[in-house]
Amino acid sequence: MTTPNQFNPEAFIELALSRGVLKFGEFTLKSGRVSPYFFNAGLLNDGEALSLLAQGYAAQLMACNDVEVIFGPAYKGIPFVAATAVALSQQYNQSVPWGFNRKEAKDHGEGGVLVGASVAGKKVWIIDDVITAGTAIREVVEILKEAGASIAGVLVALDRQERGQGKLSAIQEVQKELEIPVHALITMKDLMDYLEQKGDQESLASMQAYRVKYGI
Repeated sequence: MTTPNQFNPEAFIELALSRGVLKFGEFTLKSGRVSPYFFNAGLLNDGEALSLLAQGYAAQLMACNDVEVIFGPAYKGIPFVAATAVALSQQYNQSVPWGFNRKEAKDHGEGGVLVGASVAGKKVWIIDDVITAGTAIREVVEILKEAGASIAGVLVALDRQERGQGKLSAIQEVQKELEIPVHALITMKDLMDYLEQKGDQESLASMQAYRVKYGI
């Protein structure tokens, strides 16, 4: 059994910066808000980056007692869940079944929208990059419940810790509406702590102003 690696938020932030996954500056989001940072997990597209992310997901999952199946929503969640299954096996000697969904159902072969391990009667953790509006997560939860799964929780890479249309963040809305826990590897506060540690006062000031305006 391999000795587990502790997830290091600072190391992950630095890797994200080096890959262009995380950028500080001025970015207009789909919501119309002008954000002082941008996070695109789709750029975690090499082995080292994906491995580090998977180690973080695996460490979080090992702190839970109800991991029976892990599930990655199409499309970004698919490599994340596969890599996490490998990390759980190699680091913790835990062989956890995994699966994902198709965007469109097949009418031949194995058919349906679900691929991989059966979720019927199982406690399922959903693994994804971020929750922006929560629409995609709600759709996946519905698909899994229709297949007989019990949703144990959701694990994401980043929690932006900002309000949606109301007083709650998208993550808080999902937790309240669906009554499931949502955990994140890093948060906006982690990004601010990193900037403060590195002495980047300009970016930190922009983050602080954004948090005052939109933070939870």
